[in-house]
Parts: sequence; structure tokens; C-alpha cells
Amino acid sequence: MRSHGDPDPDDYGLPRVDIVVPDDARELDRDVLAYHREERRRRRRARLRRVTGPLTRFGVAVPIIAGALLVALISGALMTAFGPQPAPRPTTARLAPNPTASPGTVGGLLPTGSVALADGSAKPMREMRPGVIGIVPPGFRCGPLIAELAGLTGAPQLNFWLVPDPRPAGGREPVPVKDVKKCAGTAHRGAPLVVEDGRGLLAAAYAPEPGTALTAVLVKPDGIVSHVVPDPRAGKDLDQKIKDLTVG
Repeated sequence: MRSHGDPDPDDYGLPRVDIVVPDDARELDRDVLAYHREERRRRRRARLRRVTGPLTRFGVAVPIIAGALLVALISGALMTAFGPQPAPRPTTARLAPNPTASPGTVGGLLPTGSVALADGSAKPMREMRPGVIGIVPPGFRCGPLIAELAGLTGAPQLNFWLVPDPRPAGGREPVPVKDVKKCAGTAHRGAPLVVEDGRGLLAAAYAPEPGTALTAVLVKPDGIVSHVVPDPRAGKDLDQKIKDLTVG
């Protein structure tokens, strides 16, 4: 500095800068705290950008599409479990007037009685034709079998009914109707219809001893029971037997 108090000129022509050095470093505590706060904000903003970056890259379109897909999946699951079921396919054939066997046996008609439809209305059992009646045993676990039967009955435009057996057996409880409906919803071909037989007439006639496998009852257009298959997976010619239901 010159003798008269003026600072020496900067050798590089830079402007003069006043620098104040505090006597006590504690005077800088407030500035240090403010600096750390700003650094924390900056790190939080950086983390938020890393998380939301993929979603905001294309604007609001991606969140909207993801939300719509989630709503569609939830709605589809609810409709499968609680929604209306497809209407049964009508038959124009007359009921066989003179069956060769007694009701509830092969060669005879279905038992006299009614089943409850999803809307609570009653349907005579002998109107469950033509098609396949699947008697769901206690403790039955949903698998590919119901979807396979739905596909076999769907091709020749037959009905496929699912009836839970209401009798507990061997420590196994009857399968709830809502669970049978969920299982029916796994069939991508055909249209299984779930009904209730509160008195267990169908199960008592065609599955006297509750087992672990589904029992398939094949009914012709005239109401005659053509076959009873205790375990459809074991039937080698089941597909042909189902196709034959359209005759007669």
C-alpha cells in the first residue's frame, strides 16, 4: 500500500475486492450452517430427480398410463370374482320321455331338483343340458383342469357348469362359491357357469364318496346322462365323448 493510504494498483488490472477477515472464527458459524443447509437441499433435489426422472421424462403420460392399467387389473379381478356370469346356451331338444335308466344314473335323467344361479334364481337340474357338469369336491385346488374342460366344451358350443360339493369330507371343507368363480375366471376358452346345489343332490348321485378330484357328468341335449368321469384327467377319449353330446 502506498504511503498516502491508496492501495497499490493490481498488476493484472483486476477490480479491487474488499476482504474482511474476522477476528474470531466463531463469527462464521452462521454462514457455515447456511452452507450445509443449502447442500442438504441440493442433495435431496438430486435424489428426487433420480427417482422421478424416468416417470417425468415423457411428462405426465407414464403415470397416467400406469394408473389406468392398475385400475383395469383391479376391475378385472373384481368382475371375475363378483361380476355376472355368461348366460347358459339354450337347447331346443325335448327331454327324453322314456329313459332306459333311473334318474341320477348313467342312461337316466338328472335328479329332480333345482340349483341356484348367480343372481339367486332357481334353475331345474334337468334343464342343465347339453354339456358338462363339473362337481367340485371339498378342498379342491384350482388348476389347469377346469380351463381344459372349458376349452373342450367351448368348441362345440356346449354348457359347462361348475357345482361345489357342499359336503365336508376328510377334514376338507367345501370350496366357497367365490373361489370356484375365481377358478372359472382362469378359463380363456369356453364359459364356465357356477351354480349352487344346496342339498348336494348332484354330488350324492354322481360322486357318492367325496374325493379330491373333480367329477365330470356329461349330459346330452335330451337330458340323458351319457357318462360320469370321476377324474377327467384319466379319460383318454374325453374330448370325443364331449363332442358326441351334440348328437341326440
